[in-house]
Parts: sequence; C-alpha cells; structure tokens
Amino acid sequence: MKPCCPGNPLERYASRREFMYVGLLGGLGLTLPGFLRQALGDQKDYATRQGVANGIIHIFLPGGLAHQESFDPKPFAPAEYRGPFGAIDTKLKGVQFGQHMKDLALLADKFTVIRSMSHGEAAHERGTHNMFTGYRPSPAVEYPSIGSVISHELGPKNNLPPYVCVPSVPNEYANSGFLSSAFGPFALGSDPAQGNFQVRDLALPNGVSDDRFAKRRSLLETVDYHFKTLEKSDALDSMDAFYQHAYKLISSQQAREAFDLKAEPDAIKDEYGRTAPGQRMLLARRLIEAGVRFVSLTAGGWDHHDNLKGNIEKELPPVDKAIAALIRDLERRGTLDSTLVMVTSEFGRTPKINPTGGRDHWPRVFSVMLAGGGVKKGLVHGSSDALGGEPEEDMVTVADLATTAYNQIGITADKELMAPGNRPIEICDGGHVLDAILDKKA
Repeated sequence: MKPCCPGNPLERYASRREFMYVGLLGGLGLTLPGFLRQALGDQKDYATRQGVANGIIHIFLPGGLAHQESFDPKPFAPAEYRGPFGAIDTKLKGVQFGQHMKDLALLADKFTVIRSMSHGEAAHERGTHNMFTGYRPSPAVEYPSIGSVISHELGPKNNLPPYVCVPSVPNEYANSGFLSSAFGPFALGSDPAQGNFQVRDLALPNGVSDDRFAKRRSLLETVDYHFKTLEKSDALDSMDAFYQHAYKLISSQQAREAFDLKAEPDAIKDEYGRTAPGQRMLLARRLIEAGVRFVSLTAGGWDHHDNLKGNIEKELPPVDKAIAALIRDLERRGTLDSTLVMVTSEFGRTPKINPTGGRDHWPRVFSVMLAGGGVKKGLVHGSSDALGGEPEEDMVTVADLATTAYNQIGITADKELMAPGNRPIEICDGGHVLDAILDKKA
C-alpha cells in the first residue's frame, strides 16, 4: 500500500489507517501537505522574546534593481554613469531619488534607505541566496531562509501559516534549508492580481458543506480515539497534529478572510494599483495584520542588461506606487510601527552604462529600503561614491541586514540551530544589529 501522505516523515504508520485518511480527508479536499507539516512546530518551544515588529513583509525585486535609477541617483556624474534619467527631490532636504520614484519621494520622511549595501556575489543565484538567508552560499550547508527561521522560532498564530510566499515560492533559497520542511513557506498557488484569485486548499470542494465537513471531522476524531486506545504512540499524536492544522486552516473564518481581497474597497485596490505588485502588497498587508509572521513577495524583473530606459519606464512606476501605498496604508491603520517592510534586490547594477544601453551585475554597492518595525523615519544610512561603484561610508553587509531584521521581530541571530550531523550553526553569523537605523523610542 502506498502511504497516504507522500513525503510525510510519519508515513510508516499510515498503512493501518490509510483507508480513513484517504477516504475521509481526501473527500474533504485536505491537500495541504506544506501546511500540515507545520504541526511539527507543535512539538517545540518557541522563542518568547518580544520584538518591536509583529511581522515582516519582504518585497524582493528579482534581477538586480539599478540603484542609480532608484534610491541613489548620481545627477552630477558624467552622462555614461548618470544614465538616461534625471533625479527628483524628496521630502528630505538634499536627498534625491530617481525620477520614476515620485510616490516614494513624497514619503521619504517615513522610511530608511541604506545606500551602502555590499557583498561579493555577482551571479543571480548566489546574490539571491545572500538576501534570502543572510549567508553566502556554501557547498557544505543548505541554509534556511529568513522566513523559515522565523517560522521555526516563532511558530503559527491565529491558525495561519507563519511564512507565506506571494504568489509562489520565488526561488530555491526561500525554502527551509537544513531545517525540517515543516518550516517551509505556504505558497498561494495563484496571483492575487488575477480576477479569479483564490488560494488553493482554503475552500471546501464542491459538494462538501460546512455541516458535512464538521460531521466528517467528528467521525475522524471518533476513529482516531479508537486507535489511540489500541496503540499509544507519540508518532500517532504527531500525525493527528498534521490534520488538526489542516482542519484549523480550512475551518477558520479568520484564515479565510485574511486571503480574501474581495473584502478590500475598490478605492484601496486602486491606491495600490490594479497590478501584480499592487495586489500582492495589498494581500501582504492583510496577511500580516491577520497573524502571518513573514510574507515574501516579488515585484517586477530588473535584469536590465540592455534597454534600461524602456524597462525602468515600464517596471518602476507601478512598484513605486504600490510600495508607497503599502506604507501609507499601514500608517493609516496604525500598524506601520509593528510591521517591518523590507525592499531588497540581489545586487545593484554597474556604474557605467554598457554598449547596449543597460547596466550589468554589480554587488559591490547597492540600496535597500526599510520602513516601520522600529526603523527610523526619514533617514539615509551610508553612501556610495560619486559614480555609484563602491561604498563610501558605513558599509552594510548581508549579515548585518538579516541580523537587524531578526532583532526587530524578537529573534537573537547568534542563537545556534542544529544542522545535519548535530552541527551547530548560528541563525546568522557575523552580523551586527544596525543600531544607527533603529528608533530606540519605538
């Protein structure tokens, strides 16, 4: 007989109970293997240190956003370095952004920009690994993503997965690494920008009413009780916990409502923009407020080796609009200070425009943005040189950024986790909390 839950670490116990799980749960549509595995978290003690932030929204701009066209323009550099666009003033005196960041320029007094991020990985995969894990890639260790570490350390809240990817898992480095797959992300399966958006596995299948769902759950509990009287096993209890989490997710009105963008007024949807970036960020706000610990989403594509001008004109305005709307909305709802918003990319772009009108990979210096979650408002931290090629002041490492994010949500980054072979590995090694960007009054 095949196990009822392929890949389930408890599948060796499934044979004598397979008929009931396939018949009952299959009929209910409980196809939640990723979320079921969250039950492993029920067997551990979660971190109890209270962070300033209740949740983190990580907005990743895949491909490598050009810092010169966004947060760190060089208006006085020669044309071949300056690029095709001008710079615009922001709410901060003497601070300018690229000309296509009009909405964020008006909110520059609400967030921190770090202009001195740096690492040494010029390949997309390796740079992405850095930004999702806080570690350089290693052939010896598969590091967990920041979201998975948060899932491992803090666990679920309000019957919601602690770590959600919108709309899908963006890359292999967003997964759980050497941690159990129980701490991997819950992926939506469809894009909230689609008109028929519906999260897979949250709705009961056709023909299964709420009443029928409750009756079948009661029946399953009765059969479970019978088997528990016959064989006492911690493994059986753990298997039951998998299904308890599935039932909670499907039956919880709060969980269903968190994913329901139809509940948002049209004016709010328009404010974010009826675009993929806009609707993803709106959903991220809903999920964080409902109790998700970490939401990871992607916006646009930024690998502009050629036609930088046309690509930036197309890609940047809707992302600028959506991020600005997210910050305004969180502040309006009183949740900005308890939500850390991180805008990152795997690296920046070369200081000089190449022969095809683009910029190439450049990890030596680039920019990221942080808002809310105890971060100072109206701050530019660090700087690049006059041509945007090297850090000039206050270089920030990937480990520094990850350590600071962990600190804000209440996780101590030098805590050791156990990798295979009982090898202790720190959550983040060598990083320092960026006290200079934190509001100590928060």
